[in-house]
Amino acid sequence: METVVIILMVTVCLSFMLKQAARKFRSVCTTAVVCGIFTGTMWQYAIEQSRTQIADWLADTGLMLDIAVVLSIEVIIQMAYCMLAAHMLTAGGIKKRTLRMYRALRWFPGILIFPVLFSLLVFTIFSLPGADFKLVAWSLGMIIAITIPVGSRAMRTLIPEKELRLELLFLLNAFTAILGVIATVNGRTSVEAEGDVDWSAFCGFAILLAIGIIAGMTARRLRIKRQSINKHKSILKL
Repeated sequence: METVVIILMVTVCLSFMLKQAARKFRSVCTTAVVCGIFTGTMWQYAIEQSRTQIADWLADTGLMLDIAVVLSIEVIIQMAYCMLAAHMLTAGGIKKRTLRMYRALRWFPGILIFPVLFSLLVFTIFSLPGADFKLVAWSLGMIIAITIPVGSRAMRTLIPEKELRLELLFLLNAFTAILGVIATVNGRTSVEAEGDVDWSAFCGFAILLAIGIIAGMTARRLRIKRQSINKHKSILKL
């Protein structure tokens, strides 16, 4: 269960950094300062936690269900941003209402990043016994405030194509949703597994999935090429 939660936190951080790569530098700096201040001011609550209490939280089914609801809301918002941004990249005329919605979704940094920062603070305090808690918290907050702008610039440099960043952000949020379902189940299954894996069925599913991905990418490229041809034709007519 702890491994699933750690993977979930990593995907949340990657999604957050990809989202920041699509924003202006001033907005990224503002978000970084907020995250740094949040991390620095949470040390009084972080020192009250214990490993046993955290394990009890992970085993609490009701709490995990509540977290799954918050996670689902954030995933829906981030996926809506990805689809709206992709629509704006391919569509011609954009309505003002659509533009306002896009700006609002782009400004939304995410909710899950704050529990992840709090968990990181708790882990850091546990890893540095005997150190000044306040100093550790504010030092970590300063590191986070510097890492977010630098990481967003690194993401933009490594993945300069905005379309590819949107696709990765969409896939990461889909993976986050799957991990949220696994974390909600929390080791409970309705039926017990019997027998070995049906590799023929698995290979058939993998082949169908690959065909669907290739077909979707091909259709998308053809649509973009057709739109560019139509745009050139309209320019020539003018």
